Amino acid sequence: MLDVLKEYWLLLLVGQYPHGPLGGLAMTLILAFCGLMLSLPLALGIALARVSPYAWVRGVSKTLVVGVRGMPLLMLIFWAYFVVPKITGEAISGFWTLIVALVVYESAYLSEVIRAGIEAVPHGQVEASRSLGVGYWTTMRKVVLPQALFNVLPSMTSQFVSTIKETSLGYVISVNELTFAANQVNNLVLTKPLQVFGILAIVYFLVCFSLSRGLGWLDLRIRRARAMA
Repeated sequence: MLDVLKEYWLLLLVGQYPHGPLGGLAMTLILAFCGLMLSLPLALGIALARVSPYAWVRGVSKTLVVGVRGMPLLMLIFWAYFVVPKITGEAISGFWTLIVALVVYESAYLSEVIRAGIEAVPHGQVEASRSLGVGYWTTMRKVVLPQALFNVLPSMTSQFVSTIKETSLGYVISVNELTFAANQVNNLVLTKPLQVFGILAIVYFLVCFSLSRGLGWLDLRIRRARAMA
């Protein structure tokens, strides 16, 4: 395993960059970061729509969430691969195809996590705020959402970790991420698939474990700051 790692660590880390396209672990992290940054505000909007006072808004958002959650991510990737070029009228790269699929998929799941946090905030706080003349959106922004997002931080951490692992499905549309790079290494070595994919599993574990610990540390710092306030 160490021999494989010593010889091909650069391909696993950055792909063929700078003499070719960026790939490997660097591409996986870029995909996960873009997917999370784009899906989080969309998930927030869907969660607010799910608790909207307007029934038709709740109905549309619920249909969207139920529909997306009923599909496997692999199917969404295939849909994005064929449908997005028809909508935009232009061919898009595998990178953006995977980003679109990740954003849609993660938004649906994250919105349910955030909605649970919103509904966990005591309704009396909303009524107290409204009775003081504060508007609905101001109440949501300054009273409900700060508490809701803090309460669901552990659940959001799990979803963030899942996003990193889900980028590995980019392999099926030839996105040059970590799993794709590992398969390239396996094709070059030919006789050591156990060692190659063992390295792949260890790298995924280290990345996900580091992210979990980092967000756990952030959660602890926030809780201590709130306790001292």
